[in-house]
Amino acid sequence: MAGTRVKARGESAFAERFGVFAECLLTGVWIAVASLGVVTYPAAFAAGARHLRRRIAHEGGGWREFVADFRTAVRGGWLAGLAGWAAVAAVWVDVQAVRAGIPGGPLVGAVGVLALIGLVVAGLRAAAVWEPDARWRTLLAAAWRRTVLDPAGSFLIIAGLAVVALSAWFAAPLAVAVLGAVAAAAVAVEERYRHR
Repeated sequence: MAGTRVKARGESAFAERFGVFAECLLTGVWIAVASLGVVTYPAAFAAGARHLRRRIAHEGGGWREFVADFRTAVRGGWLAGLAGWAAVAAVWVDVQAVRAGIPGGPLVGAVGVLALIGLVVAGLRAAAVWEPDARWRTLLAAAWRRTVLDPAGSFLIIAGLAVVALSAWFAAPLAVAVLGAVAAAAVAVEERYRHR
């Protein structure tokens, strides 16, 4: 039952940490499946992050709670997903300008790529703190400020994204499971920022 405290008796610190790691990998698979709708990735990460927050707090929760959170998050989250794909298209145009040799193209391309990385980090930070009554526009605006004001935390999320990219390069199925680790990294970064 969601919201109830679940505590394993006699569980060692190692067993608890390994359980969180395993939960991250499983959550990565859930996020990947929920992201198949192309514009549903913000809602998938939000539901995954909320699931991991429940797991870390020793509250009950599982697939059903993840699906319920995903359904709630996708109501406004699909617009955030659509905006994300629009940003990717804009950066792709910038990169084509660089390749075409247009004057000023390298500067515009570099700014576009950096802005896209910032938007991805802000999106993950917004998903990490999502709650069912939250509005995506408000979450993203606040997450953008935290992305700029907390460069160390933002860099940690970028490093997590790099791990996903390297995992996909090494073996594509690994990238699916590692998505949960990125969601956990975003949750940890937001928790760290909250306690500063």
